[in-house]
Amino acid sequence: MTALRELLTWFNDPDNWRGSGGIPHRVLEHLSFWAWSMVIAGAIGVIGGLLLGRSKRSGVVTINVANIGRAIPSFAVLVLAVIWLGFGSTPVIITLVLLALPPIFTFTFTGVRQVDAATVDAARGMGMSEPRVLREVQVPLALPLILNGTRLSSAAVLATAPLAALVGSGGLGRYVVDGFSNRDFTQVRAGVALVVLLVVLNELAFVGLLRAVSGGKRSARSELRRDAAATS
Repeated sequence: MTALRELLTWFNDPDNWRGSGGIPHRVLEHLSFWAWSMVIAGAIGVIGGLLLGRSKRSGVVTINVANIGRAIPSFAVLVLAVIWLGFGSTPVIITLVLLALPPIFTFTFTGVRQVDAATVDAARGMGMSEPRVLREVQVPLALPLILNGTRLSSAAVLATAPLAALVGSGGLGRYVVDGFSNRDFTQVRAGVALVVLLVVLNELAFVGLLRAVSGGKRSARSELRRDAAATS
């Protein structure tokens, strides 16, 4: 109870909400790392997964290569990136992109490959072009899996971004690193609590998105079947 009381006192202190070391500023720094990493990883992973998923080639080797990034500790990647590129946000973003990329790519590839071949053939039989088949059939039906991969990557990036503080960058990890340096364990707990809160909010947001997308997926499939029946 004492630790909880001290934590609540820390959050109620106005000084912890002001300036470059305040909670709003640290949260924005943290979310900046997250946003850049997810945009870059999403662009690479989704486009690559869609293209390879639609091709006739086996993607086992590519997926295994992509998943190597999950086997390498993020801290090791961060240290190597700092050695090569120096301090700053770039090594942090590179590290987080490599962490986020495998789930997005793998789930996108799998989602496209699992779209029912008969549904795709029906769309082509209706005269749809290949880009339209991808846009109106394969992507909507694969979207739940794509979002699941994005959800996993997003949570991992939010939870790993505090490593940035170990190489002199900002974000919520500063509370953990500075707290340990000053033996201010209430500050450490505050930093951890804020990271956990972001991860929980991330999960809740994706739960809502997945529910909405699952309903849209059923609607898209039903509409395609009606169109195919009308055409035949």
